[in-house]
Amino acid sequence: MPYRFTANIAFMFADRPFLDRIDAAKAAGFDFVECHFPYEFSIERLKERLAKAQVRLTGLNTQPGDTAKGEWGMAAVPGREQQFDADFDQALRYAKALGASVIHVMAGNVAHDDRSRATYVTNLRKAADKAAGSDITLVLEPLNNRDMPKYFIARSDDIVDVLKEIDRPNVKLLFDAYHVQVMEGDLTKRLEKHKPFIGHVQIAAVPSRAEPDEGEVSLPGLLKALDAIGYRGFIGLEYKPRARTEDGLGWLAAYR
Repeated sequence: MPYRFTANIAFMFADRPFLDRIDAAKAAGFDFVECHFPYEFSIERLKERLAKAQVRLTGLNTQPGDTAKGEWGMAAVPGREQQFDADFDQALRYAKALGASVIHVMAGNVAHDDRSRATYVTNLRKAADKAAGSDITLVLEPLNNRDMPKYFIARSDDIVDVLKEIDRPNVKLLFDAYHVQVMEGDLTKRLEKHKPFIGHVQIAAVPSRAEPDEGEVSLPGLLKALDAIGYRGFIGLEYKPRARTEDGLGWLAAYR
């Protein structure tokens, strides 16, 4: 089947200023891009650049906080509820205005204890209710504890448990094959198991996180597994190119 790949311009085309990456993605054949944190630019400026390039923004993240202090999101951080509300409201405003279909709601670097989990669930229910009635899905991503040892949640199985507790239809799992393979493996069976909960997919090679044409995950096998569960959403290319992005796109020709 044809796949809808969206280039993650936080990592791809990173040798250029951020806004120029939109044009570079289009020149490389992408009609869709996703990113992490576009908030240094106004909605109007982003709209203009996307429209000029004829590119759609498919997804973005909530603000990470002060990364110099080790922050990486606020959704599960007790005592930072007001900051989370402000960050989510900003992300929702940008997503609505720019036509993005997913917001990755970042949990934060915080102990995985009962207090943090209660904060996470409460914040996510409130955020989901704010986004209700839109076409925007909130997605929760487990980050592996090799790269992000302090992140609140590291396993897709645990995200699904949270989703069941939240009980909101517009909150889903971001199935990043890189993180899931590092922590849990068994990607095909895990995709089958989590099929009803998957709201977005991202790919990269494991363990290098480079182009998905190397390493321990078979890209044809992974795409076949996505076909088998009927996944029809975007596939985010959240990988770190080995060199110049354009020089590493040969793998993509077989899937366009």
